[in-house]
Amino acid sequence: MNTAELFELDKRALDSIQKYPKQRFIMKELAEMSGRPFVMLQGPRGAGKTVLLRQIRSMTRNSIYISSDTFDRGASLFDAVVYLHSAFSIQVFFIDEIHYLEHAASDLKKLFDFSDVQVFCTSSSSLRIQDSAYDLSRRVIVRKIPQCSFREYLYFIYGKQLPELSLKDLVTGNIPREYLQYSKDFERYLQGGGYLFLLECGATIQQFGSILSTICTRDIPAVKRDVSMEDLRKIEEVIAFIGKSPVEGINYSSISRNVRITKYKAQQYISLLEKAFLLTCVFPDGTNVLKEPKVFMELPYRLLYRSYQDCIGALREDFFASAMNQGGITFQYLKSKRGEKTPDFIIHDNDESIVLEVGGKGKGRSQFKDVTYDRKIILYHSSDDVRVTSDRIPLFLLGFI
Repeated sequence: MNTAELFELDKRALDSIQKYPKQRFIMKELAEMSGRPFVMLQGPRGAGKTVLLRQIRSMTRNSIYISSDTFDRGASLFDAVVYLHSAFSIQVFFIDEIHYLEHAASDLKKLFDFSDVQVFCTSSSSLRIQDSAYDLSRRVIVRKIPQCSFREYLYFIYGKQLPELSLKDLVTGNIPREYLQYSKDFERYLQGGGYLFLLECGATIQQFGSILSTICTRDIPAVKRDVSMEDLRKIEEVIAFIGKSPVEGINYSSISRNVRITKYKAQQYISLLEKAFLLTCVFPDGTNVLKEPKVFMELPYRLLYRSYQDCIGALREDFFASAMNQGGITFQYLKSKRGEKTPDFIIHDNDESIVLEVGGKGKGRSQFKDVTYDRKIILYHSSDDVRVTSDRIPLFLLGFI
């Protein structure tokens, strides 16, 4: 381990954040943590975890930022931290992309149990820690760092931090008029605005192709050691099939048929991609239904395979799933019988059932025919005619939850 190189990279990391004066909303919570927490920031590639980690490092004395790329294969994080703590009195360690380290889970456990240092780390995969044989639940606090919500995106664009809206605000139409003026920004958000690197000069949607390649060639093999080259090739086919298809009908069975793999393999691949924060699986409501999930993509990866206008319907549903997850709202999809029209989603909020249909400006109420629920709401997407009624709500407002 070359300590001079480590300190030089730490300095460069600090210098790099000078161009990022604004901070993600979660920074306040992270900066105010007391005691001796071990904190893991998990989320998709490109969401800003590294910048966030370096920003916290810049606010912390007796600390160092270390990228996992600087470790040799099989190197011990525990040994490195203990040495740096002993030789240089470093107390807080910021470890980037810790999932690349082969013994990360066991090293974190030993550091928590047998040292007095503090660790902040990032990971673009939830697989390694979740599947670890070591119990880290009481040792490591996990914080999800998703792409920016629409509300957070507007803060980075305009510098204005609007208050959050609650689900109750939305379903009762209690929306201040100030929020409605941002409808025209929603188109850009659907096309990747939740990833702040797209705000930089020269950034394009094609950069998501490089991120996708890194997920398949580095992240998945790093956390799933027994994955084969054939598995990785098929995983890429699964991603392409989902990206080129409408949301309706994408499940384990359809993936199995179209990619020519077993249903077990389809389920395994989807699980890996979900833990890499590329996909979201949503299961149907009810007990007497086949438990096949609908599969949604992280915005805006569909645009690598189809034009914006060609996949706008799927992007809207991807946004709905993302907004619900970011708002901590549990939802399910409604499974229709053959030949019947059914609303897209259902939310059980206390004793109230809310069904929601997602669509464009002209979306009607045909899906609500003969459907009996407490509330029936259309979430419509329009950038010019934006009004809130008792049963019609602009889709983009979910981004303020």
